[in-house]
This record gives sequence, C-alpha cells and structure tokens, in this order.
Amino acid sequence: MRLNDWLAHNEVEEALISINHESLHAHEALGFATRTQVIDILKLLRSLILPGVYEKEPVSHARLDKIIRDKMQSAARSLCTIISQLLTRSCTDASLSPDECCERAEQLTIRIMEGLPDIRKTLATDIRAAYEGDPAAKSLEEIMLSYPSLEAVSIYRIAHLIYTCDVPLIPRIMTEYAHRNTGIDIHPGATIGESFFIDHGTGVVIGETCTIGNGVKLYQGVTLGAKSFPLDENGNPIKGIKRHPDIEDNVIIYAGATILGGDTRIGHDSVIGGNVWLTQSVPPYSMVFNAQPSPNIKPMEP
Repeated sequence: MRLNDWLAHNEVEEALISINHESLHAHEALGFATRTQVIDILKLLRSLILPGVYEKEPVSHARLDKIIRDKMQSAARSLCTIISQLLTRSCTDASLSPDECCERAEQLTIRIMEGLPDIRKTLATDIRAAYEGDPAAKSLEEIMLSYPSLEAVSIYRIAHLIYTCDVPLIPRIMTEYAHRNTGIDIHPGATIGESFFIDHGTGVVIGETCTIGNGVKLYQGVTLGAKSFPLDENGNPIKGIKRHPDIEDNVIIYAGATILGGDTRIGHDSVIGGNVWLTQSVPPYSMVFNAQPSPNIKPMEP
C-alpha cells in the first residue's frame, strides 16, 4: 500500500483522536495550559525583575520605563488568564460562579505581581553572595549574564511566590524548565533565604519541604532530599508531610554531599564536607567530613 492510500483510510488517527479526547477529559489542565504558555509568562516575569539580562537586545535607561510598563501589562494579563483557566475545577468544587472564579484569579495575579519587587531585592543578595563566594567571578554583570545558579534561583523565586498562592501546575513547570536548562532541580515548595549561592550547580537537588536559611552556599551534586516515602493503607506515598532537611544560616555544603530526612537539621555556621552522607542532625558550628582516604600511588614505568 502506498502512503497516500494509507493516509486516506488509516484507523490510527481515529484511535489517537479517541484516546486523546479521553485524556483531555480526565486531565482537564491539559486543555487549559501548555508548557510554552507558562514559559512565555516566566520570561516576561524574569524580564521585569532582571531587565537587560534576558532581552534579545541591551536595555538602555531611556527605554527601561517603557519596557517595564509594557511587560507588566502583558505578564499580568497572560498570567491572570491562565490562572483563571487552571482554577476552573477548584472553583466548581467550591461552588464559585465563573465571575467569582475570575475575581479570585485576578486577586492571585495582583498578589503575585506585587511580590516581584521583593524578589528583585532578594536576588540582589543572591548576586552579591555569588560574587563574594566565587573567586573566579570578575563582576556582578558576569554573574547575572552567565551563571546557571542565578538562572535557576531566579526562576525558583518566581515559582515559589506562585506556589505560595496555591496556583496549580505553573510553579512546577517553571522550576522544571530551570532544571532542564541548568541541571539544578529546586522544587518550588522549598523555602530559601537571602544570599543563596550554588557554585557550579549541576546535579543539585532541593526537595519540596526543605528549608534553607540565609547565607547558605552549596556546591555541585548536593542533594537535600527525603529518606523513604511512608505509604498509606493502599500503598500510595503519603503527601503533604515534612520529608526534607532544614539547613540553618551560613552553612556551606561541599560537592556530592547528601543530606536526607524531614527530621534532619544542619545547625548554623556548619561545614559539610564533600561526599558526606547525613541522615541525622548536627549542632551549630559543626564540621562534618569523611575519613581521609588512603590512595595508593605507584610510579609508572617510563
């Protein structure tokens, strides 16, 4: 059979239409939001808090006011539209009318947009922490334009703000976009203080219920994760419980360290060495490291 004949009479497209109609019915969000829409909104929000960093062309002082005003309008309207669509199911469950649901989306959008100046102030401390914590950094501009840490953390801070507003789906799409671009996986539910820096970055994982204080520095390959997942009577993971560690102020965690558990707390001003595995708390001013390995060094035949 030739391809044109097959395309004219195939049953595959009907099967796909049927399957995907069922999928859209079962997973309503798929009919309301796409990754591309969310990422486009994220790009607008990042441009509002770090203008000139994510633009196609440099931003001059003369154009700054207009750029911010234009993108504020576009970001707020786009965000409100997608939030309103995503809230459809929860509004129905709460017996809210379409007008009440729309009003709720508008109030959430206002709350998010009003939080952007605070995010910008916090990012200034993250940028400074990177400059002071990396001897290779030559300028603040270098950090803003090239460091994967700032890209991941700036997206996390936007996503976390939206997460705290109980907006579904959007925050996770945003942080997974950062994960894909940088190799840094920060769940939007994590709580992270000021002056946060991830040096090098690749392979860092920060779980949903993790809390991190001010002035914390992580290196590549650090995992702040869960031990094991408690299951309910049906064998499903229990959600909504504390699973990830707490890291207090001014802690340094070196490359490859793994810290697990919701009851694990790293006291302030501690240093956790590379490749350390921790499932228990340590007091403030602790230095934790593995025993020094004893490598065999043998001369090679010339």
